[in-house]
Parts: sequence; structure tokens; C-alpha cells
Amino acid sequence: MAVASLYRRSLTSPPAIDFSSTDGKNIFKEAVQKGTMEGYFSLISYFQTLSEPAFSGLASLSVVLNALSIDSDRKWKGSWRWFDESMLDCCETLEIVKEKGISFGKLVCLAHCSGAKVEAFRTSHSTIDDFRKFVVACSISEKCHMISSYDRGVFKQVLLEEFMLISRLHKDPGLLYTLSCKDESWISIVKYLKEDVPRLVSSQHVDTVERILSVVFKSLPSNFNTFIKWVAEIRRTEDAKPNLSAEEESRQKLKRDELTQVHETELFEHVSKFLTSVGYEENLSFAAATACCQGAKVLSGCSSNEYYCRETSVKCIKGHGPSGVEEATVIAGVVVRDGSEQEVDLLVPSTQPVSKGSEYYSPESKYPSGSDAFTALLMALPPQTWFGIKDQALQTKMKKLVSVGTFSTMHHEEVSHLRRQLIMLKRCQENKEDEDLTAPLS
Repeated sequence: MAVASLYRRSLTSPPAIDFSSTDGKNIFKEAVQKGTMEGYFSLISYFQTLSEPAFSGLASLSVVLNALSIDSDRKWKGSWRWFDESMLDCCETLEIVKEKGISFGKLVCLAHCSGAKVEAFRTSHSTIDDFRKFVVACSISEKCHMISSYDRGVFKQVLLEEFMLISRLHKDPGLLYTLSCKDESWISIVKYLKEDVPRLVSSQHVDTVERILSVVFKSLPSNFNTFIKWVAEIRRTEDAKPNLSAEEESRQKLKRDELTQVHETELFEHVSKFLTSVGYEENLSFAAATACCQGAKVLSGCSSNEYYCRETSVKCIKGHGPSGVEEATVIAGVVVRDGSEQEVDLLVPSTQPVSKGSEYYSPESKYPSGSDAFTALLMALPPQTWFGIKDQALQTKMKKLVSVGTFSTMHHEEVSHLRRQLIMLKRCQENKEDEDLTAPLS
């Protein structure tokens, strides 16, 4: 059935006030003079209209994430890293959002997974004074913005249902931060960590840290290596140039600092020693093909399974570093989709840690490896994961090993973000993301 076209709707005035009207301009000027429009300028700098009628939630979140200068950590178009509606699909598919819109709970999940600090509220659990207080707080700051969900029906009777405050973390997540939440390997790992690990450590006899690691590691989902490839820093051939901007150099240094902190933990020592003892190695050719195909999907923003790797090669590159000429291993691959070829390079991850306190880092320590990822995931598990360990002394030791209480602010936020992401994704899998927005993410 044909639907009549619509140019635009006029909101009821009063109470609505046209922003560009005389009254609207006067209110704007007054707010600027009183200092309650500080949050406006960063938002308007990145304002975007909807690409789909049902994308109001995605567009709102995209504007806020860009206004907060949160790095998407993956490319939008060309060489630009940016947030766009099309990239916000890890908690709900774009096809479903296009048809039905997105629930507030899933939008909260998206904000968490995109690297933001989020506080979500239902009006049934807060007061109008709370809401007004948060509006004022956001209006006088560029560091916090509000997204609200409301039903305006007849405009004179606006019903506010939920709202959330979004701000930036101390730093952009860098260690295991990935927008591959929709990837099956990540989803299966979340389920395993949240459901199976607590059961395994309580049902099996574990009397040492190594035994715990053995039980957890040997039951990992078979696609754990695929997840590592999502985590690894994959770049197009043309991106593997040494002439990085000062901003990009700073970003890479933060990641190296993060890895260094992981390497300096006692838990990493246990993990690294254990993985070495069991001969944890990946088949390089298979890893190359998998990594290159996964990289092509990330870079193109396409989740299709139609990629295949036509060829791979392993080469050694040399460059000048702080210790003279240094070498690094690079896997070069050509992936094909719909007859179109794309070259992808992968710098092979390594678990070699840098010297404690060193100002420099070797190329091998720039990218997360299996040991790094396994260590970080264990740290991200909530404390109650280990409550089932029957040996009280061992339980205490394990909780101490995974504790982030003594870490720097940067590392504490990194692990806390990953923990929140694990919890939010599990809620989404169980369709419980809208049940309790204020439930603790720990």
C-alpha cells in the first residue's frame, strides 16, 4: 500500500520554540551568557542527520562519541578513524535497527562497547530533580553529554522514559578494545568466561595457579585464536609506513605502555610460563590466512563471509630502532571478495616483554599476543568468578593476582572497561539489557 510522502511536521508552538525563531535566538544568547551552553559547541561541531528514519539512537550516539573525541580504533572511510551509524552494530544488527529501531538498553551497551563511560537511568528509579541536575551538569561541561529516550506522542505530553550520561574515560581503551563484539569468536568467549569458567574452577580439583590456568585454557572455545586475530593490529599495506603523525605515535605509545603494564604483572608471568609449558603455538600459514581475511573485514566494515585468502607470504623487515637495526616479521596477504583484491599486512604478535622501566619498546611488543589477551581476560572477570575455588588460600591468591586495585589509573580503566563490556554483551545475549540499567557492571 502506497504511503503519502511527508516533507516535515510542525511541532506544536507553544510549548515548542523554533530554535531559529526570535525567541529561540534570545534563549540561546541568554544561555551562552550564563555559561550553560558549553556542551553545545562540541556537539554541533559533529552534528549529523539520520541516514535512516529509525537510526535516531545510532545517530545520537555517533555524534556524542565524536564530540567526546573517542577514537573508534577502526577506519570509517579512506584513512580516517571516525564513528558513523554504520559502525555501531555490535549489539544489534543494522538490519533490525533499520526496521525496528534500537532499544535503550542496547544503545547503552553500544556506548559501553564503543569506549565511553556510561551512566544509565530509568525515570522510575530517579526523580525530576535528578534529571534537571544532570541536564545542568552536561550543559556547563564539554566532557559529558546526555542522550534521552522519550515518547512525545502529542507533543504537549512528553513522557521521558530513560536517559544516560556519556563521558570519556581517562584514555581510549587500547589493549583489547575491539568493535568485533558481533564476531562469533568474541561472543562465544564471553559466554565461556561468564558461565563456564566459574563452574570449571569450582567443580574440578584445583590446587595451584597453574592448575587453574590449565583448566581454563584447555576448555577455551576452539575459535580463541580467531579472536586473537581480531585483537591484533591489522593494517593495509599502505598504512605500514614509518611516517606516523605525532598524534598517532602518542596513541601507539599508549598501547605499548599498556602492554608493558600487563607484562609486569605476576599473573602474566604465570600465564606466559604455563603457555610455554604446553607448547602453545599457532600454525603460521593458517593464522596468516585467517588474520588477513579478518583484517579485510575490519578495514572494509563488512561482515560478509565471502572473503578468501588467495596468497600469503612471510617476510622479515628491517628498520632503525633505539638499539640499531631491528627486525620484525610481517605476514603479507591478498584477500579476494567479489573479484576485488585487497592487500593486507599483519605484524606478527609476540609475547616478548620490554625491559622494565625502559623508554623504548621493540616492534614485537607493540601488539597483543595470546598471552596478553588471556591475561587481560582473566583480569576482567568479576571477583565472584573465583569464589568456587575450595582451597581458601588459593582462592585468596587468585583474587589477588587478578586484582586491579594496585594498578595505575590507565590500566585500571582498561580492565574495568573490558569487564563492563563482558557483562553488557552477556546481558544482550540473554536479552536482559533493558531489565536493570543501573545494575552494577562488576
